[in-house]
Amino acid sequence: MEPKQIKEGYLVKKGTVLNSWKVVWVVLSEDGVEFFKRKTDNTPKGMIPLKGAVLTSPCQDFSKRTFVFKMRTAKNQDHYFQASHLEERESWVKDIKRVITCLQGGRKFTRKSTRRSIRLPDTINLSELYIKMRDQEDGVKELKLEKEKRVYNHCFTGGTVVDWLISKDKARNRHEALMLATGLLTEGFLQPAGDLSKEAVEGGAESAILDDPDALYYFADSGFFCEGYSSDEDVILKEEFRGNIIKQGCLLKQGHRRKNWNVRKFILRDDPAYIHYYDPTKGDENPLGSIHLRGSVITAVEFVPEVTLTLNGSPQCQGVHPPLKLVYQAPATGGVHLPK
Repeated sequence: MEPKQIKEGYLVKKGTVLNSWKVVWVVLSEDGVEFFKRKTDNTPKGMIPLKGAVLTSPCQDFSKRTFVFKMRTAKNQDHYFQASHLEERESWVKDIKRVITCLQGGRKFTRKSTRRSIRLPDTINLSELYIKMRDQEDGVKELKLEKEKRVYNHCFTGGTVVDWLISKDKARNRHEALMLATGLLTEGFLQPAGDLSKEAVEGGAESAILDDPDALYYFADSGFFCEGYSSDEDVILKEEFRGNIIKQGCLLKQGHRRKNWNVRKFILRDDPAYIHYYDPTKGDENPLGSIHLRGSVITAVEFVPEVTLTLNGSPQCQGVHPPLKLVYQAPATGGVHLPK
């Protein structure tokens, strides 16, 4: 029998020969991970067996890349994958770890926990803790703070994190709270924002996170950005990024001129309502484009003319007919076609 498929989606993979990062379609099954050059391919470009494999997440081998995880096979071959955002990485890591555990124990894969009745008071689930910290009503409040002629948006201080952990009975004292916060920072849930916090992380301080009103941090999945005191034009440009992130992930996008289809990472923000799209193989600092949603019309359509699917900059096949697309039509910019 064919192994059961568990999960599939776009990820960015580091090449084993050229060391370049390219978008691939990844399928997780009960015995391994297959990756395809494009979603419509019948034959995988490669297969990674998970029996005896070791998963490392977060993988911090690449300083300029976030949300990376590493799989080392039983034959000591390393494979690096990058997700588009934290929630996506955690979802892949959770399922891959489960597959590895099931293979070691000779069991069938299941997402239901077999340890539901077991309570380990000394074990903290950082993923669950992070979700509670992100709660809009009861979590850590994101602020706009000014330090040394810079404005930090959607951030908070290390002291705020420590106070929250103690107030919510997640830690008995400030020392325990610092340990928890350091774990969140090490696992990539929190990120250093200012010079003081970055120096603490890079300099090997006693505590990677600082209980200090001048040490700034932000949630990995927030709309954080930093701006200096500059011209009015720059302020208007940054206004696009002030909204909270509502949804993000990879989609196929049709180009304006060639009408080719490329995998792009999309981020939807509210107030002001914008969609920004990026090349997922590169850093997220500079979007390839933006769509202002105010006054836009969103229409689902059933068909688009035949086009060339382009993946990682190279034309792959003709005649792409996505069954469902979204057409974003802004008054001034025309249409941008996005398959659901």
